[in-house]
Amino acid sequence: MHILVINCGSSSLKAAIVRSEDTRTMVSARVERIGETDPRLKLDSEAPEAIAAADHGAALAAVLPRLLDRLGADASIRAVGHRVVHGGEKFVHPTVLTDDVEATIEQLIPLAPLHNPANLAGIRAARRLVPDVPHVAVFDTAFHATLPRRARTYALPIELTEQHGVRRYGFHGISHHYVAQRAAAFMDADLRDLRIITCHLGNGCSVCAVEYGRSVETSMGMTPLEGLVMGTRVGDIDAGVLIDLMRSQDWDVDALDEVLNRKSGLAGLSGVGNDMRDIEQRAAEGDERCRVAIQVFAHRLRKYIGSYAAVMGGVDAIVFTAGIGENSEVIRHRVAQRLEFLGAVLDEDLNRDVAVDADNPVAEISTRNSRTRLLTVRTDEEGAIAAETAHIALEHQRTSGELHIPVAISARHVHLTQETVEQLFGAGYQLTERNPLSQPGQFACHETVTVVGPKRRIEGVRILGPTRSQNQIEISRTDEFFLGLDAPVRASGDVENSPGCMLIGAHGEVQLQQGVICAWRHIHMTNADAALFGVQDRDVVEVAIKSPGRDLVFGDVLVRVKDSYKLEMHIDTDEGNAAELSGGAQAVLVPTEGQAMLRRRAVKYDPIGSAGE
Repeated sequence: MHILVINCGSSSLKAAIVRSEDTRTMVSARVERIGETDPRLKLDSEAPEAIAAADHGAALAAVLPRLLDRLGADASIRAVGHRVVHGGEKFVHPTVLTDDVEATIEQLIPLAPLHNPANLAGIRAARRLVPDVPHVAVFDTAFHATLPRRARTYALPIELTEQHGVRRYGFHGISHHYVAQRAAAFMDADLRDLRIITCHLGNGCSVCAVEYGRSVETSMGMTPLEGLVMGTRVGDIDAGVLIDLMRSQDWDVDALDEVLNRKSGLAGLSGVGNDMRDIEQRAAEGDERCRVAIQVFAHRLRKYIGSYAAVMGGVDAIVFTAGIGENSEVIRHRVAQRLEFLGAVLDEDLNRDVAVDADNPVAEISTRNSRTRLLTVRTDEEGAIAAETAHIALEHQRTSGELHIPVAISARHVHLTQETVEQLFGAGYQLTERNPLSQPGQFACHETVTVVGPKRRIEGVRILGPTRSQNQIEISRTDEFFLGLDAPVRASGDVENSPGCMLIGAHGEVQLQQGVICAWRHIHMTNADAALFGVQDRDVVEVAIKSPGRDLVFGDVLVRVKDSYKLEMHIDTDEGNAAELSGGAQAVLVPTEGQAMLRRRAVKYDPIGSAGE
């Protein structure tokens, strides 16, 4: 099942199609210079090429067919996930996009004037181009909704902060949450039992204190400008400096914004740009400005780590992630070299040799005797967005009745062993296929038998193939009374201590000692289906069935899971008649107390007609 993940910047668009089952990125694309004279598309690892991209809609329209073509003819998008930088106080969880939600995101533009407009452009373009699937907004600020009041409050007049919504929100929440979960899994521990400091170090940088699974402190504030030294952003600075610069340089707000967001940070300190690789190389060659840039960057991060350890009263792991965190041994060394007081001891050999990728996303770089684990974790924001999108889309489809199971009417039928086939039809006889059934590998046979009970007989009962290891006759309640039998309700294959009957075939008859059952109403599904619906083999669930005749809820429905099955619910003819079911009936799982919640996946199945089992 494929999720389209979209992340839009002011003049860029990143898109990836992610398989939700394992969050593997199947294909990705990046468009730069949207709306400029020379837009460029980079598809996977191929060389950039020129495309027409006057706006985000045109860019996505050009990219989407290319992405789908890479997946193959049978590929389809089941949901679209959008990264939205700022959700304010209104959005603290991923949310299905509607016109109202879109309008509210637009109202939050003053909180993220550089990001939310671009995010909205991508949302609007995608909703036009892919209109028939759920779209989900995943917010960078959502993970930090748990910040305590003492951590999110600025020391400004309360009247001012309440009137303008001034508070610390935090960003990179998608990445911080993801790598914290990865670290906990690597440590074979529950995230709710750990204190972790996650360091997201890229062009944008932030650090987060994750205490027992919750964000309790983070370095970015109301905007992504606060905190660590970043690629082009200044990070923490005395507000008095800004007042003085505006006065002495005669700057207006726009000029100040340009300096703080685009000309400061590593670029401003080094004079050679914002790429840490270039800065490290120039520093090794003796460039003093680049050396200072590295020192300031590492010092600021080390200071935050120490303060966050104090906030949480200790730390179990420190995680480095994103472009710099995953790839710069120099920065990891400089940051970790004075953290021994926290029990964090860097293994220099491991730090030099570490490499994380999709196959090995976590690596340890601390010594064996280090009380605090030092880890490098590959972040995967697209995968995290896809997982959240699949979860929300599934819940949306389930609650809106869009997650369907096709219903089939299972008429009376017989399963036979090869030995019994030969007794009824002659030595060496092989069943012949009349037509295939909906379940893979099963078929209705040309051959029929007469079922004889204590009171009456039923002629022309169809045999289903192929042959099985034991005989089984599945009948309805009406058949049971007609034949004069007391047949138990059983799962297929469970015939122990069931009544027998006589079978008459074309060339003989057989008296069975057991094998007559009334089939337990059941749902066939694969393991993948079971994961989608959040159930396991042998679970018993309730099912609501909508049909042209009437709507009913069936309790006591058995789930049967095997990868050779096809998704389908089977009920017998009595129940089908009672519900006035016809071809195309669909079922929806009904959550009940004690039943596992439906898993975080999104899918919609098309109904099929009735068929025997």
